[in-house]
Order: sequence, then C-alpha cells, then structure tokens
Amino acid sequence: MKYKSIGNVEIQYYQIPEELVLESGKKIKDVTLAYETYGTLNWDKSNAILVCHALTGDAHAAGWHEGDRKPGWWDIIIGPGKALDTRKYFIICSNVIGGCKGSTGPSSINPDTGEPYGLDFPVVTIKDMVNAQKKLIDYMGISKLLAVIGGSMGGLQVLQWSVSYPDMVKKAIPIATAGYSTPQQIAFNEVGRIAIVSDPNWNSGNYYGEKQPTHGLALARMIGHITYLSDHSMHQKFGRRLRDKNEYDFDFSREFEVESYLHYQGLTFTERFDANSYLYLTKAIDYFDLTENSSLAEGLKNVEAKFLMISFTSDWLYPPYQLREIVMSLSANNADVTYREIESNYGHDSFLLESGQLNYVLNNFLSHTYVSDIMIEDIATIKEGISIDEAARVMFEKEITHLPLVSSDSKLVGLVTSWDISKSIALKSDNLDEIMTKNVVTARPDEPIEKAAEKMESKDISALPVVDENKRVIGLVTSEDISRLIEEF
Repeated sequence: MKYKSIGNVEIQYYQIPEELVLESGKKIKDVTLAYETYGTLNWDKSNAILVCHALTGDAHAAGWHEGDRKPGWWDIIIGPGKALDTRKYFIICSNVIGGCKGSTGPSSINPDTGEPYGLDFPVVTIKDMVNAQKKLIDYMGISKLLAVIGGSMGGLQVLQWSVSYPDMVKKAIPIATAGYSTPQQIAFNEVGRIAIVSDPNWNSGNYYGEKQPTHGLALARMIGHITYLSDHSMHQKFGRRLRDKNEYDFDFSREFEVESYLHYQGLTFTERFDANSYLYLTKAIDYFDLTENSSLAEGLKNVEAKFLMISFTSDWLYPPYQLREIVMSLSANNADVTYREIESNYGHDSFLLESGQLNYVLNNFLSHTYVSDIMIEDIATIKEGISIDEAARVMFEKEITHLPLVSSDSKLVGLVTSWDISKSIALKSDNLDEIMTKNVVTARPDEPIEKAAEKMESKDISALPVVDENKRVIGLVTSEDISRLIEEF
C-alpha cells in the first residue's frame, strides 16, 4: 500500500435499466456507467461525496489499478488523512456518458447494429451526464449527497447538479470552472475538433478496427494542453532550453524542450483516449450555459447547497473572474457561498497539482459542520387545536419522541415530547396547552453544530426544532444526530 493511499481499487459497472432520455430529446438504451468507490457508506448513507472528472479524466480518481505506474488522477486529494478522507467519507467517481473509459460513448457497441456507434451516438450535454450520474446515485440508495466536487468540466457538472437536483446536494465545490462557456473556450475546443476531423484516418468517425486518427487527436491534445499551463509554469518547466543539444540546427526538427514535451503529451494521449469522445465531450462543454434570460443569477435562483468556489490566479482557460461572477450570482440569491482564490503558477492544471493548498481549503470547508448539514428535514408537525390523543397517535405512528406544534403558517408555537404525553396521563389532563413546552429552545440552520450541542447540554434537552428567520419550522436536530457525527468524524 502506498503512503496515504487507499491501495488497490477496482472499477465497477452499472447498467441503467431504462432508456436515458437526453436533453436533445433523443434516447440511449443499455447505458453503462463505469465507476469507482472509496471508503465506506455509513448506515444512513449521509457521508457520500461525488467527485466529477474533467474532460480527459475517468472514474479512476484514486488508488492503484494492477500494473499502474501512477495512481488515480486525484490521489493527492482522496485517501486517508487527505481532504476527501476515506476514513470519514464514501467517495464516488464515475466516467461520464460520451466518454471512452468504460461508460457508454461513441466507441461503445450500438445494440441496434452490433457495431460501434461512431457518429450515430447522440450528442450529449453536461446535464445529460449529471442525469446519468443521478441514476447511479439512486441505485446506491443515496437520497442526498454530502458534497459534489470537481474541477474544469467536473466543475460544470457540480454546478449542474446544484441546479438540476438542488435538494440532493448539501455542499457544492466547483473548482476552476464557469457558469457558461465563453467564446474563447468554445474557440479552443473547435480548433481541437477540426484537428481530429481533418485527420485522413478519421473517416467520418468510422475508424474502429482500422487505422486510428492519432495525428489529429494528438494535435487536439497539444492545443488543449497549452491552455492548461501558464506562461510562468512553461518558463519554469522549459524556458528556452534545447533538447539534447546546445546550438540551433536551423531546420524544422523538434529543437526546444517544450516542443518535445507537447509531442509526447499528444502521443501518449492517443494511447488512452478515443478521438470521437474528444469531439463529444468538448461539444458538451460548449453547450454548457446556466444563464436564464441572459442572467446567471436567474439560472442559479433555486440552488440550496452551500458553495465553496475555488479559482487559481494563473488560470487563463477558466480565469478567476468567471468564478467571481458565479459568486456574485449566488450572493444575489442569498445563497451560502465562500470564495477562495489560490495563488498558483500552474495555470488551469492547478486543481490537479496544488495538493497542499487544496487539501487545506477543502478540509476546512467539509469539516465545518452546520445544523443544516445534519438536521432531519422531513419531520412531522401538528397544528394548534389538536388533542393529546391525536398528538400521541402521531408520535406512535411516526416513531418519534419530539413533535413541534405549529401555527397555520408553520411558525413554531410549542413542542410536545413523549415525556409530556406521559405527564398528561399522570395529571389526567386532556389539554395539550397545559403540558407542552412553550418557550422552546431552537436552532438556526446556519448555526455551527457545536453551538446546538451546547444548547442541548446546558438545557438538558435531547432535540432542537430548527427554524428559519421567520420562525417557521424547517427541521429537527437531535443529540443522537450529533453523537453519530462525533463517532463518524
């Protein structure tokens, strides 16, 4: 086992039982998602974190496969003692649809023809990728994700999760990403696609089993890779150094180290990635746009998650201003958002390389627990005027010991406990108003969980109704919830 690594891992596969309906209206059947998991899902399935990969990533985010020369692409973040600590969290990472690393994409076999899809594969969007992931999460029986996190194209998926399934995401961490693709980003993607389709071996996407369009795909990768670096990192990594020589040859051979590096990146990329998948995934990025009526704030108006937005100073593919625009749009909707701009010279690749700063920032955000993170949201309440017998029946049927009494507009009036019901029998009282607690100690959803625990201890109580700024009951937090949190974390 490698130091601070989760060790050897295996890829798993999930086949979606029904057809996947795409944003375009087209459908795909027999869709397979390749995925990996790390850590253990706790008893109430509340510690699951979904990791979303970038353009050329895959499900292998951490640990080692047999024969690997290096670990998963985010091994610096995932594992014992790291920000995504597998002793605390259950980490899930799946390869997106349209990809080529185990999930259904253009290189997969079309069940209607028995041949690879090629360009018969329908165009997919970031929303389609998220919808497929949602089916995997449902299959695992997880009703709410503790967090969704990802960088670059992974960050687009995080944002889409928070919009498409707001009630399923507690914490959202988009890194080095944007609320919509800009003309410059679309332009770079188009140049990469033109490089691929111009390769004489591309054959309109029907190259499977034949010569591969390696030259075009390598060129696309070289173009893309330049955008992942920064001017400073290229100076630092290569400078103007020549490769294995001290003088110019005055010809068109690869003389500079940076030239050799780009060719190497292009060549090795063709050994692990499908050219058609590159076309489909870059197109999905181009289509990404969360604005509504030209307003990003409007597009993000229904999000419920707490956000941590992370950008990097030297990233010119997804520059910090794009993250700050998302922050402002979330703030306009009174969303809970934190922004961190990390000083780094690595450019867009910073989210894959800045292990120290990322682990620190992510760990602080994930470990800072609020009442809303653990409160029970779907709770039973009773209205004013109800009888003690009716209150007792609700408690018995729901198997609960604390029952908030609310007004017609859901504002907290009092709290009835199982102890109160027992007291009413002893006192032979049939008036709920006589036995319930009226001066109820409450918690706010944005309170640190430590503060709620102090209230319970000082008042010797075992549960607190959670109320919003208008005193409406929105949940309940119990000493049992807090004890479980302490045991797990």
